[in-house]
Amino acid sequence: MSELALSPSSQACCAPTALTEPISRRDAEDLSLMLKAVADPTRLQIISFITTSKSSEACVCDITEAFDVSQPTISHHLKVLADAGLIAKDKRGTWAWYAVNTDRWKELAAVFQQTACC
Repeated sequence: MSELALSPSSQACCAPTALTEPISRRDAEDLSLMLKAVADPTRLQIISFITTSKSSEACVCDITEAFDVSQPTISHHLKVLADAGLIAKDKRGTWAWYAVNTDRWKELAAVFQQTACC
């Protein structure tokens, strides 16, 4: 199978908009944190579960029941997502409720939006 060779101008033209210029180390680390957080099938399922739940939020008890993994594993995945800023936690009594941080997801989505190709 042969690879398609792109000229430098066409590479820049069709590159994701957030990566058409060099980014700082801090921004690269922040982006890497988000990408690592979503690079796990269970975490993607948790995000899907939260966004499709009533009111787009879910109690940790419901999240734990929905998956065939232990409660400590769910807690770990929720912590990774929260540390990346992709979900927000709201403590209500003894339970924690989670919702998607839409602003943070917009930042992540912007990385993959392309400029108009030449």
